[in-house]
Amino acid sequence: MSSERERALVPVLLSLTAVTGLVDAASVLGLGRVFTANMTGNVVFLGFAAAGAPELSLVRSGAALLAFFVGAAIGGRIGAPIGAGSVERPTSAALGLEAALLLAATGVAFGAGSDLSVVPTRLYAVIGLTGLAMGIRNAVVRKLAVPDLTTTVLTMTITGLAADSPAAGGDGPRWSRRVASVAIMFAGAAAGAWLVARSVAHALAIAGVVSTLAALSARRRLCRAERTVAPH
Repeated sequence: MSSERERALVPVLLSLTAVTGLVDAASVLGLGRVFTANMTGNVVFLGFAAAGAPELSLVRSGAALLAFFVGAAIGGRIGAPIGAGSVERPTSAALGLEAALLLAATGVAFGAGSDLSVVPTRLYAVIGLTGLAMGIRNAVVRKLAVPDLTTTVLTMTITGLAADSPAAGGDGPRWSRRVASVAIMFAGAAAGAWLVARSVAHALAIAGVVSTLAALSARRRLCRAERTVAPH
């Protein structure tokens, strides 16, 4: 990917990192202790549930994992042209679909308060919709392969901050990007927790709006970047 395209994607991917914090706040706090964005955490929760840990559910976590898996397969199909150099259309399409699914989840959650686990039909619908959305996005972000901006998992980002720091003998590459990812995920999760205390739908609505803006921004910024790199 050209440096112009990578630079164009940085603010878009950072905004999606905030969406991850919002979605996981909604899912963990409002959907009965399940991750629908962070599958590492979800697999750990599956293990805990299998061992009989209280307040965790094999069925809920399994449903989230299945929805994410299906979404990732769909995202892989949408994002296939990225490998051949076509970036704007598949990226915009995937992010637009993510936004639509999150807004649909908002509609399902509307009026259900701060804990959907007491309304099973709405609960599993929201788990499915948000899991699909996050799977689609993660598949496309993986194909974009912008360094240190996975939008979902921060383990390697935090590792890089320490391992590549001057204290470790490194030169701190992409330091600002890495710090921004951590800070924005934190902010998204904190905002999501505050919103979920009022209603799960509130957190999902904000996530859907931010995803919509990210999709529109991706289209505009990538079109501009592609005009820059196109031969004249």
